[in-house]
Amino acid sequence: MNFKTIAIHAGHDPKDHLGAVMTPIYQTSTFAFRGVDQPGPFEYSRMSNPTRKALESCLAALEGGSAGFAFATGLAAETTLLMMFEAGDTIVVHNDLYGGTYRLFQSVFVNKQIRANYVDLRDAAKLRAALAAGPKAVWIESPTNPLMNLVDLRAVADLAHEYGALAICDNTFLSPYFQRPIESGVDIVVHSTTKYINGHSDVVGGAIVVNNPQVAEKIGFLQNAMGTCAGPQDCFLVLRGIKTLAVRMEEHNRNALAVARWLEKHPQVAAVHHPGLDSHPQHELALRQTSGSGGTFSFRLRGGEAAVKRLLGKLRVFTLAESLGGVESLIEHPVTMTHTSIPPDALAKMGITPDLVRISVGLEDVRDLIADLDSALSRD
Repeated sequence: MNFKTIAIHAGHDPKDHLGAVMTPIYQTSTFAFRGVDQPGPFEYSRMSNPTRKALESCLAALEGGSAGFAFATGLAAETTLLMMFEAGDTIVVHNDLYGGTYRLFQSVFVNKQIRANYVDLRDAAKLRAALAAGPKAVWIESPTNPLMNLVDLRAVADLAHEYGALAICDNTFLSPYFQRPIESGVDIVVHSTTKYINGHSDVVGGAIVVNNPQVAEKIGFLQNAMGTCAGPQDCFLVLRGIKTLAVRMEEHNRNALAVARWLEKHPQVAAVHHPGLDSHPQHELALRQTSGSGGTFSFRLRGGEAAVKRLLGKLRVFTLAESLGGVESLIEHPVTMTHTSIPPDALAKMGITPDLVRISVGLEDVRDLIADLDSALSRD
């Protein structure tokens, strides 16, 4: 089956749910045994739940993995994944990443003696040097948040495997509709399902998809032992969102590219970071590795932070808010919002500076979005 069909049907068979066409919400904590010493397919909802199982099976099918796991938040997914590692382990991490992931490494796992070694994964020589020290895994974001830099997934995964390390990819920005890291050799895919996979800004959630039975066994054990799983109501909402993922992503992609092209020509805009533009330094890699660029990108304003604050204060259609991937258009200032957990010197090294704006283009009429930006960028 093709992607749209899988998104609608994977993980659910009406025959298993009294004919219900949509997966029911199994809002129950526990399940009756069939008899003494005879548990049924489900025992306790922390261990497994039919609604969650449907979502996990669907996510695995969409990413082309062998097993999927749904979590209460994206960071719950990342935390559970990192608990696979032991004190003394090192993980090579791309040096341009989401602030919450940076905080998790630097403020939580550093105290557990699980160390992050930040490396520019676009530089094969630097990656090879880091791998020579024997790290357990390589952590990739592609595209990165918020600079929209790309990492060559196949090249990094192959190099990681050469040194016996796992390859992990955060695929939140593109979803499995536009990018399937497992097909490029990545071992573990992580998502914040809060974003495009759910797509309606009404639930928080996370996911892990793997293609290795041994890794799947470890993740399944940790999900149960740590209690980081998603609840059935949230799983139902994410499942509902997935059914329109393909059509939403196409429209996000069209709208965002139109807005990016318009911004690129605006005299007050210094740069636009969008992999779908010919001007993006990794545009060729984007064409080879992905089938679209999604709805999120960033741009820089001439005039620095003062110009950014004027823009953010004048918008009427775009909502000033963190997060991304919903049907509504959002805009934010990474330095003072999503990336405040990263020290200023580290932000500067990444290139996340006060002139940078991140934009999540929704499904509104693109003419209204451009008109809103045009009005807000005016000097009146």
